[in-house]
Amino acid sequence: MRQEPTPAFETSALSVSQSGDAVAQTLADDSWQLALENADDGAWDWNVVTGEQIHSRRWKEMLGYEVQDIGSGYAEFESRVHPDDLPAVQAAARAYLEGRTPGYAAEMRMRCKDGSWKWIATRGFVVKRDASGRRLRMIGTHTEIAGHKQTGAKLLDLSVKVPETALLLQTTLASISQGIFMIDAEGRVITFNLRVCELLDLPESLMATRPTLAEITVYQLARGDFGPDASELDAGLRGYILGVVSRLEPALPLCYLRRTLAGRTLEIRTQALATGGMVRTFTDVTDYVQAQAELRESEGRWKLALESSGDGVWDWHIQTGEEFFSKRLLELYGFEPHEIPARSQELDQRTHPDDRAALQKNRQDHFDGITPIYINEHRILCKNGHWKWVLSRGTVISRDAQGQPLRMIGTHTDITERKASEALIWQQAHFDALTGLPNRNMLRDRLTQEIKKCRRDGLQLACLFIDLDHFKEVNDTLGHGSGDQLLVEAARRIRSCLREIDTVARMGGDEFTVVLPEVPDPGSLEPVLHKLLDALGAAFELGDQRVFVSASIGVTIYPLDAGDIEDLLKHADQALYVAKGAGRNRFSFFTPALQEAAQSRARLTHDLRNALAAGEFRVVYQPIVEITTGVTNKAEALIRWDHPTRGAISPAEFIPVAEVSGLISEIGDWVFQQAALQVKAWRTSLRSDFQVSVNRSPMQFQHEDQARQSWPACLQAMDLPGNSIVVEITEGLLLATSANVEEQLLSLQDAGIQVSLDDFGMGYSSLSYLQRFDIDFLKIDQSFVRHLIADSTDLALCKAIIVMAHALGMKVIAEGVETELQRDLLAAAGCDYAQGYLFARPMPAKDFEAFMADRQFN
Repeated sequence: MRQEPTPAFETSALSVSQSGDAVAQTLADDSWQLALENADDGAWDWNVVTGEQIHSRRWKEMLGYEVQDIGSGYAEFESRVHPDDLPAVQAAARAYLEGRTPGYAAEMRMRCKDGSWKWIATRGFVVKRDASGRRLRMIGTHTEIAGHKQTGAKLLDLSVKVPETALLLQTTLASISQGIFMIDAEGRVITFNLRVCELLDLPESLMATRPTLAEITVYQLARGDFGPDASELDAGLRGYILGVVSRLEPALPLCYLRRTLAGRTLEIRTQALATGGMVRTFTDVTDYVQAQAELRESEGRWKLALESSGDGVWDWHIQTGEEFFSKRLLELYGFEPHEIPARSQELDQRTHPDDRAALQKNRQDHFDGITPIYINEHRILCKNGHWKWVLSRGTVISRDAQGQPLRMIGTHTDITERKASEALIWQQAHFDALTGLPNRNMLRDRLTQEIKKCRRDGLQLACLFIDLDHFKEVNDTLGHGSGDQLLVEAARRIRSCLREIDTVARMGGDEFTVVLPEVPDPGSLEPVLHKLLDALGAAFELGDQRVFVSASIGVTIYPLDAGDIEDLLKHADQALYVAKGAGRNRFSFFTPALQEAAQSRARLTHDLRNALAAGEFRVVYQPIVEITTGVTNKAEALIRWDHPTRGAISPAEFIPVAEVSGLISEIGDWVFQQAALQVKAWRTSLRSDFQVSVNRSPMQFQHEDQARQSWPACLQAMDLPGNSIVVEITEGLLLATSANVEEQLLSLQDAGIQVSLDDFGMGYSSLSYLQRFDIDFLKIDQSFVRHLIADSTDLALCKAIIVMAHALGMKVIAEGVETELQRDLLAAAGCDYAQGYLFARPMPAKDFEAFMADRQFN
């Protein structure tokens, strides 16, 4: 049931009768009217007694209405409020009119002329009362907050992700003596502390609604904070409120003083942010300003002023060097009055050596009239041996006839907590939160400095890229918590292998970068490189799990290999690529040949993108022979690339490039389609049970494109049974299996497609993986077959693999069979199938058919 409109609280007979024009005229006469009418916000004026409302042009434009579309009654306003939001809006108005809240504020959805809903924040204050204090009239604003709603969700997400950091920052803000708030690019408060509410006498409830700077100023104007003519309102704020300037920071002075209603003097500092917003800090400097005024007015009262100040105060007679320190100043550093001589050198000598030069310069600039006030931040050594950050302010109050300074007074303010907060922010910007190592930004800074030193002193430095091998498998199988543990321990081990002058940085993921300055020659690096490989190759204890990873390291030397940071990092990455390609757990130095290889890979990637459309690929087939009978009812499909200028390019060269570039899915699907068409023909012309094996890259499993037709669906569309195709996978896929990969393997099995585990014995698979997945064939890697002779270790391993596979219900295929001895030994060991040059090389489909006809295997 619809509630009565809010004005119903105040419907008593009050002899206040104004027409809409009269109310508008009254609104126009008030000092804040110009600000409201010209702000980006919509403005409203509500006669609480009669219910009549006047709306600004912007208010109507915000909802898409023309002037004639909007009535002046409060009931019409309520009719445009979303039904779910109306009770809260009425409750907020009632609470304010009854004096239970310091201001009227609510968020609601309002219906636009086109029927859509728009999120609006409304705020208002009473500007007229009767003799008994009864509220007669309110003014306020409407602000669009769709962006604010989205930003709020993002901020909430951030606070959930990093609760420790948010808590630490909030605790720091709550503990500092300065008031502070942060404004975003739209001029809206996004962060504040309670101290700013105290200094500006702003209700915490108002700040908690995230008002704009304009709304805060309107609130202060309504209660007369800036005086009757608002003369104390600084030009930057006035310009922003009136829409004269679109951004805050260009018009605002970096630092100025302002008096409050309570008679306190605030120093207001503004710092622009790269995001378009700003940070404003408010420091109570009343005692400092008062001390200055009193010292100028009366020499006889200066000691009392100094002693009563909240900050530490000093009075320096420059010509004699005598300096008076207030009791509070000595307390800041833990001293009693008799423990510090009254000499200016005392505190200068206790200033941190790194800060003395700036102190002297800033002081001299003030003496010379370059700056109107002396301001400096520096560290002073306390009695207990700790360093304390202070803000020192001062001014010369007397000079001689030649203008030379005679006397100077000033204060010391403890800013240790503020500096700690700034240090925390700096730490987060330059160091990795997980490992505590420098991040990419800090690495570049340090590398820049080290390169400058090398140029100056004629030295060399080494840049190392370290990548953890098989880290992804740990992350996927044991979870991100265990992965984080491993990264922290890996960072510690790397650091333990290096010197104090070396830098270790985490670039992201499982990648680390090391800068080793003062390297005499590349050969001197080998001991530390072996030390790093050994340290990272040792077992990692992750809770109750014990895991092993290794590391690949790329090394480049400045200035031997590169003359700037970009080339140095690029060459280290190229060397790392080679180390990984050579089998991992090793290091590789950059050479010009690697640069040529990298450029060649780039050209290959470019050519690879056009090869499929240009028809440069072809598929060849290699027979898979049943050892005991010589029957051939299987073949493996293999891709070949005939480059138009380079000729035949080995799959070993272009397949890794296709995987890295993301082209492997499209190329792999094309091979599958060719193989499926061929097996369909051969099931008619050769054998009805003929099978073709097709390799499927791990990248195709991990980055499956939902828009592409799946292989089972493709076979079904071609009216082919699942057992016509065998999908060959590698052991690495089983190690790195995720829910998505496991689901795809199960879908193949459900479709009747058999799975073959290629290159068995070269990876890290365990029996648990073989039991978990339904594998139909094991392919013994050719490295075990190549040197197969009687009574050899290779033969023993082949026999063990065959026995194990048969026990698990799998068939065994031996790759790389080239001699009759190899075939006979495998046959005696019970191997089921073999493929290799002994039987035939990979060949086009027509040659394969001729091969089958000649051998009469069909």
